[in-house]
Amino acid sequence: MWFLTGAALCAQSVDFRTTLYPILEKANCRACHNAEGVASATRLHFPEADADAQKVEDFGNSLVILVDRAQPDASLLLKKPTARIPHTGGERIKPGSPEDAVLKAWVAQLTQLSGPALAKALRYRELESASTGAALADPELRRLTHSQYNHTVRDLLGDQTSPALQFPPEDFVNGFRNQSRGQSLSPLLVEGYSNAAEKLARSAFRGGDTHGLIPCKPSVECGKRFVREFGQKAFRRPLAVDEQQRYQRLLSSDPEFLKGAQLVVEAMLQSPNFLFWLDTAPDTKMKAWATASRLSYSLWDTMPDAELFAAAEHGELATRSGVEKQARRMLADPRARESLDEFVSQWLRFDRLVTASKDRRKFPYFTRETSNAMTTEARTFVSDLVWNDDDFMKLFTADYGYVSPELARIYGVTAPAKDFDRVPFPAGSERAGILGQGLFLALTAKPEDSSPTARGLFVREQFLCQHVPDPPPGVNTNLPPVTEAKPQTNRDRMSEHTSNASCATCHKLMDGVGFGLEKFDAIGARREQLVLEFRDKKGEEDENVHAPKRTVTLPLNTQAFVAGIPNSEFTSPLQLGAVLAKSAQCQECLVRQYFRFHAGRTDTPADRALLRMVTENFRDSGFRFKQLILSLVVLREFPGTESGSNSPLPGELSQHVADHH
Repeated sequence: MWFLTGAALCAQSVDFRTTLYPILEKANCRACHNAEGVASATRLHFPEADADAQKVEDFGNSLVILVDRAQPDASLLLKKPTARIPHTGGERIKPGSPEDAVLKAWVAQLTQLSGPALAKALRYRELESASTGAALADPELRRLTHSQYNHTVRDLLGDQTSPALQFPPEDFVNGFRNQSRGQSLSPLLVEGYSNAAEKLARSAFRGGDTHGLIPCKPSVECGKRFVREFGQKAFRRPLAVDEQQRYQRLLSSDPEFLKGAQLVVEAMLQSPNFLFWLDTAPDTKMKAWATASRLSYSLWDTMPDAELFAAAEHGELATRSGVEKQARRMLADPRARESLDEFVSQWLRFDRLVTASKDRRKFPYFTRETSNAMTTEARTFVSDLVWNDDDFMKLFTADYGYVSPELARIYGVTAPAKDFDRVPFPAGSERAGILGQGLFLALTAKPEDSSPTARGLFVREQFLCQHVPDPPPGVNTNLPPVTEAKPQTNRDRMSEHTSNASCATCHKLMDGVGFGLEKFDAIGARREQLVLEFRDKKGEEDENVHAPKRTVTLPLNTQAFVAGIPNSEFTSPLQLGAVLAKSAQCQECLVRQYFRFHAGRTDTPADRALLRMVTENFRDSGFRFKQLILSLVVLREFPGTESGSNSPLPGELSQHVADHH
């Protein structure tokens, strides 16, 4: 129907679902206008791809917020997709085309909305969030991640061997390894669990009860007590009657008490009740135990301790004050640092650097020790901000790093007396925060040079929570080679990305950020100019780093901006860090990233109210990350009203806000 003339469309009621909606879909507007798209901060969010006809129509009517009812031709809905005014996504609908006529017709129809229909359209986002909430419950069970498995057997059995290092590697889903959607059980993983359980149980009783697992002198009654107490720790809840009886029979099946106990331990470690922990309770009786597991695996990356078990048993986790008390206690425990380290290593993708390789001739001193130093620096840097209660937005603006001899050479500073002591970045280095550190600059680079695309994509995904669509199928992603006859900078070589319509939109979003970081090479060392090296064919094949070479020097243009963020021009990590630190999108993204790690799933429209409250609390605290954690933990257990009401913030946060107002 959309091929009708504008006059014909205006003469009749337009059906959005069969006219304009297919045009917007074909123009790929959805790619940016979604909760994780580059245009996530705008007022236009597409419904899910499988939305029913009524939801699509409701979405079409909701576009009235982008219509100037007095001057329809001045409407953003008309001028943005046609690029009649600047549009980050460029021209998606050609002015004067049949598709443009359909767009004008829909704008005209929206100007006529009134009464209940208009009221419903204006409340679309609010109603959408409410309607999706019922289908977005947290998973009831979550499998132990490999790090949780290692930490749990350490605390349960006193075992320090980290057996999960031998398990098949975990996949990243939604940016993390702990997402419930990616926690399937492969045959290889099941076999790994079985082998680990056998070894752990055998080790636990090698040389007798060396780890003190048996709480009493061996006897029938002691066997019952062992099964009950060890089972409650292993399953993170009391055993049911039939479970108690089954494991007692297994214990009694061997005349030697310790061998029977070894069988019980081995069987329990292979049980789904050990391998999966309760995230949400199946019934009221289990709620306190599920809360205990949710707190411990979120804040400690391991099982509950005796005090948390006691709090669950005595009903203390049924109140907001009880949960807050335990959460604050747990954040003061060293195990909270282990959990934070796990979050940081996944969020900042340490794995990519650990497996990265660099051109040996260009970067002869980039070694395994160098990459380890880069991850240690980042971990130390973030840990200092969190546990010393500093402003977490210094993640992007801090004028210092934590340096080792390997990093000192790259940063051009004197190595400190003690490895990873705090060292200021040199004046004029243009480094700041995580963006100026070796970790970010090296893991977002190629083996032989920097990668503006990879750096821009990392900023979009990790720090702005924006998803950039994959390239269309069949697109040639290879850049023209650099030759001595035609030497080019990355910016020049990547001009194809902006001249090719199928590449331009997305690459502007990524490359436009990455170009501002081009004064830093593939391992994060600063360069004022790009130096290209050329060898003859024999020299190229010769692995001798001293083979004869010729060099060409080119100036670097690092003018850049972050499309979608106003006044975001920058030319260095220092300036980009300042842009991100002040950006509401970046601040909200930090909350969303921690939520995804904490909840084991991506955020959805149903989580908007919670995330908004946590973000407000985070800002009000002066961006203290511990307060973000505490706020998220408490509000997930006891959803309150939005900030601005009489609902109190968590204790420490309330006091901090009072002190600063």
